[in-house]
Amino acid sequence: MKATVVIPNLNGAGWLEGSVESIFAQTMQDFELILVDNGSTDESLTFARSLLGRPGYTLIENHSNTGFSAAVNMGIKAAKGEYVVLFNNDAFAQPDWLEQLIACAEQDENIFSVSSLMLRYYEPELADDAGDYVNILGWACKTGDGLKASRYQKQRRCFSACGGAALYRKSILDKIGLFDETFFAYLEDVDIGWRANSLGYKNIYCPAAVCRHICGATTGGKKGGKYNAFKSVQSGRNNLLLPYKNMPLLMLLVNLPFLAVGYLIKVVFFSLRGYGKPFLQGAREAFSCFGKIQKPEFRFVNLPCYIWVEFQLVLGVFQYASYRIRRAFGWT
Repeated sequence: MKATVVIPNLNGAGWLEGSVESIFAQTMQDFELILVDNGSTDESLTFARSLLGRPGYTLIENHSNTGFSAAVNMGIKAAKGEYVVLFNNDAFAQPDWLEQLIACAEQDENIFSVSSLMLRYYEPELADDAGDYVNILGWACKTGDGLKASRYQKQRRCFSACGGAALYRKSILDKIGLFDETFFAYLEDVDIGWRANSLGYKNIYCPAAVCRHICGATTGGKKGGKYNAFKSVQSGRNNLLLPYKNMPLLMLLVNLPFLAVGYLIKVVFFSLRGYGKPFLQGAREAFSCFGKIQKPEFRFVNLPCYIWVEFQLVLGVFQYASYRIRRAFGWT
C-alpha cells in the first residue's frame, strides 16, 4: 500500500464529513484511512462509526483526549502504507492533493516530510501555511500566513512541515522515532521536523499539494483560533521544550540570550491579551519536563546538519521581520 492517511478528530461535527469525503475523492486511491477519535462527545463520532465496513477504513476510538501527538502516533503504529499522511479534521483536500505529495516525496529518498500549501478556508486566495520555520528567538512560524498564496508557488526545502496536512516517510519515522507526546498539541510537527534536519533528512514544501483549512476550528479561540487558555498553556510549555530538546548543549548556550529575549517577549505578548497566567503555567510544566525529555544524541558526523539548522534560525529572524513589515503595511 502506498499511503496511510491519518485524521485525528475531537468534536469535529461541523467539518469532519467534508474532510473525510475530500480524502475519499482523491485521484490516487492506493491508500487506507485511519480516523483516530479522541473522546468526541458530538455527532462527529456517530459519523466516524457510520463508515465502519468501508474498505480501507479503520476507526480508533479513545475514551479521552490523548492530545494530537498521541493520537497520530496510534495511527502511525497501525499504518500499512509506505507513507503516512496526517490531515486535520478541519482541512479539505483538492482531488490531486495526495498524488502531488507522493510525487514530491519520490523525488529523493532522503525526503522525510512534504508540507502542503494550506489555504485559508474562507479566504482561499490567502495562504494559511506554506511550510514552517523557526527563528533564533525560538519562535516557530507559519510561512505566508495571511499573504497571497500566489507568492508561494515554488517547491523548496523548509524547516518543517505543518502536521495539519503533511506526508511523512514511514521508513524514516521508524528510524528517528514518532511524534513526542510530551508536546501534547502544537509544535510537535516542528519538533519532529527539527529532529529530521539534525539527522540529515529533508523537509520539503510542495505548492502543488493544495488544501483549504479552517484554522483553529477544533481548539477554538478568536477568529483564526489564535488565543485561548488552552493554546496559551501549550505555547508556554512547548516554546521552551522545542529548543531545549533539539539544540545540542553548545548550540543551546550560544543561542540562550536570544531564546531568553524571545521568551520574555512572548510572556509580555500573552499577558497583554489576558493569557499571561496560562502561559506561565505552561512554562512551569516545561521545567518539570526537562528531566524527563529525551534529547537526541549529539553526533559529530551530524555537525554540518547542526550548522544548517543554526543558519536557518538566523535566517528566520529576517523572514519573520519581512513578514511583519508586509502585514503592517498591508502588502499581502
